[in-house]
Amino acid sequence: MPAQIPVTLLTGYLGAGKTTLLNRLLTLSTGKRYAVIVNEFGEIGIDNDLIVDADEEIIELNNGCVCCSVRGDLVRILGGLMKRPDRFDGILIETTGLADPAPVAQTFFIDEDVRRKTKLDAIVTVVDAMHFLDEVRLAHTMEEQVAFADVIIVNKCDLILPSQLVALDRHIRKLNPYARVHHAERCAIDLREVLDLGSFDLDRILETAPDFLDGDHRHHHDGGIGSLSIGHPGEVGPDKFFPWIQQMIERFGPDILRMKGILALRDDADRFVVQAVHQIVEGIHQRPWKTDELRQSRLVFIGRRLPEELLRDGFQKCCL
Repeated sequence: MPAQIPVTLLTGYLGAGKTTLLNRLLTLSTGKRYAVIVNEFGEIGIDNDLIVDADEEIIELNNGCVCCSVRGDLVRILGGLMKRPDRFDGILIETTGLADPAPVAQTFFIDEDVRRKTKLDAIVTVVDAMHFLDEVRLAHTMEEQVAFADVIIVNKCDLILPSQLVALDRHIRKLNPYARVHHAERCAIDLREVLDLGSFDLDRILETAPDFLDGDHRHHHDGGIGSLSIGHPGEVGPDKFFPWIQQMIERFGPDILRMKGILALRDDADRFVVQAVHQIVEGIHQRPWKTDELRQSRLVFIGRRLPEELLRDGFQKCCL
């Protein structure tokens, strides 16, 4: 019987740094081949295009959360990967920031075919050191992500004071006294602390969640959170876009939990990636546009009480 393929589940709330961690794993894990499954909350996929160019098989799960509405799609994708004649060294699953890891992990035990051919190696949760303590009061999902983790990466530690980090560690330990906790900046962590750990402990999970294997999990997303996806089949004027997005972030930042986008800027040969978490926004030139790529612009907002029409209209005016 062929060896089970190890699966690493990457979780963490919106903007914590999961894609940054995934890119690091793919960049440094030379000589190994991974299948990558990326789950996004909105109908327009962005994260797939934020992943480094690599030989890995990258599969998107869009417009739904892998812990509930597209969970059946995950089972089908895993089944298809297992039937491939070429073997993978492992499977990496990046969940949407709103996903509860419990029902995703459950998939690897209650589906017979998946259980026989794969093994859940570890649940790795990325925590945003700057925003966790403020957001956890409003977002029960954050507690679930930390509680089920085998490894917790406290990211963006450079953005908080040492005393704040002590308070954050104390809160994390109350939620999960068992996980290995690492402090990081931009998810700079040794691969040996994340991959091939054999850390997932079903007995520990059953101690805290006796109904884990019941197969009747219903996940309710944190109240009022929705997504808005905006696309434009062309270029964006940087002289209009940057003042506009800065104004929107300053005005609605507390309710914009996450914003990410890929832009075709006028008179710029590179794809421009823009991202924001609350009122922190940054952008980088990612790489040159390929000759066979359509120069198009896409934005995804995830947040509470998003002013959809205002955001749509404002973005369209940046494209004129």
